[in-house]
Amino acid sequence: MEEEKIDQELPAPPRFRNTFFKIATLTLLFLVLFFTIGFVGLETSSSSEFCSSCHEMKPEYYTWKASSHGEVDCVNCHIEPGVENLAKAKGNGLVELYKKQTQTYTAPIRMPKDIPDKSCERCHNVYKRDVTPSGDLIIPHDKHKNEGIECIQCHSGVAHAKIADRKMTFKTDYAKWDESVGKSAMEDVSWTKPDMDTCMSCHESREITLECAACHTSGMYPESHKKADFKTSNHGTLAKKDLSTCNNCHKYMSKDEIKGFEEAPAHTQYLNKGSTANSKIKPQDYAKTNTYCRDCHSKKPESHKRGFVSKHGDYAKSNETRCLACHDYQKTGTHRITNTTCNSCHPSSHGNDFRITHPVDVPVGQKLNNTCYQCHSKRTCTACHRN
Repeated sequence: MEEEKIDQELPAPPRFRNTFFKIATLTLLFLVLFFTIGFVGLETSSSSEFCSSCHEMKPEYYTWKASSHGEVDCVNCHIEPGVENLAKAKGNGLVELYKKQTQTYTAPIRMPKDIPDKSCERCHNVYKRDVTPSGDLIIPHDKHKNEGIECIQCHSGVAHAKIADRKMTFKTDYAKWDESVGKSAMEDVSWTKPDMDTCMSCHESREITLECAACHTSGMYPESHKKADFKTSNHGTLAKKDLSTCNNCHKYMSKDEIKGFEEAPAHTQYLNKGSTANSKIKPQDYAKTNTYCRDCHSKKPESHKRGFVSKHGDYAKSNETRCLACHDYQKTGTHRITNTTCNSCHPSSHGNDFRITHPVDVPVGQKLNNTCYQCHSKRTCTACHRN
């Protein structure tokens, strides 16, 4: 029995130990190579430069590079935190690679879903957010967060300036994109920063106050507005010089929607080689469209006292533009401050150039006919025009 016990405790032959060590060494080497190659591949495919290797992504790459997030890798925003999300993103990447090779991807390229707050909160703490807004803006990020406002609702253009929405990512243009094009696309801050329209539309839909003091500490009064004679002397002259600036604030004060006074978008100006098809809108027409202006313009000026009718001709000759801020030559259009027009008393006041402003095309030599009476008074017209 003792001899059998001794035989059982004898070590294995040397050749079996050598085989075991060989297998263990090869297995360890394989695992090291596997994880090294996987780690290198993961690092490479997670770099922003890897994204630009596909020419379809050049617009997104070069706009990102010119943005305020140009030092943050794409994966930090486009892949949610967590190993599971990382694995899912890499799997989706293989699908996108197949679509690229087979030319079956959808253009323009868009994100399948919005960037979640979790991705933003990797770097930003909205409850301790220190911001440097322009002007006198009040931006309480914590209050917006508590009300369920997602970051992307205000900052959707921060990295790419909404180039897909602007129709700047056509397949035929991918090769044209470089750092200069990306920089020019990001220079238009109306596409990269939240504008007043975004704030106002959200406040209106949620029935939040629209008072200026809710978002501005000073009321945003320009220096020109603080002068004592601003309303009575020169606000019309300033509007004539730069009506678009006036409209930036005053369009929100109108009870009716203001249309036709906005400048053409930047990409339209680019396509038109710096020029726009917009016609020059007169400040007088704007004053008759914006209800905020109409409320004040509907009040008779101090000059319109008793006996003014006998003097108004000379007054009009000296400053015809001021008269047209409230009055029209004739009743045209739907927006009017007053029903008193020039042709209310002067039916023959139109000169040889009346065809320029006439709402209906009138050929040269056109005679008076029944069509004219659809707008004009037959009795008034026939006082001068006879068959």
